[in-house]
Amino acid sequence: MAKVPENVGCNNQECIKKNECKRNDIARKGTAVEVRTFGGTKEKGCGKFIQK
Repeated sequence: MAKVPENVGCNNQECIKKNECKRNDIARKGTAVEVRTFGGTKEKGCGKFIQK
């Protein structure tokens, strides 16, 4: 699987890790070059997580 660049944000509001993830922050702040919805759920993160 290709690595996702760090400037790609995530707008998945269901993900258990959303409050700890840098991708969610850059998506909300509007500084992401692209915003995606990764596959995190209420039980697990997506695997594209970046610690704040």
